Amino acid sequence: MRWVTIGGFVLCGVLMVALVVQSRWRPDRIAPLGTLLDRIMADRAARFTILLFWWWLGWHFLVTPPG
Repeated sequence: MRWVTIGGFVLCGVLMVALVVQSRWRPDRIAPLGTLLDRIMADRAARFTILLFWWWLGWHFLVTPPG
């Protein structure tokens, strides 16, 4: 089961790299990452949602349990 999880993360990484390469090669089809982030960060609700997501991620994976 561990290998399935590792394979899933590797697949996600490969797909992200492929999207970045595709967006640089054909910017008329896929928006570059900077353009996408500019559009997302223009909305206050989206900024707040991203902030909450990073807080949740840090709380669950970076905070050590008391003990």
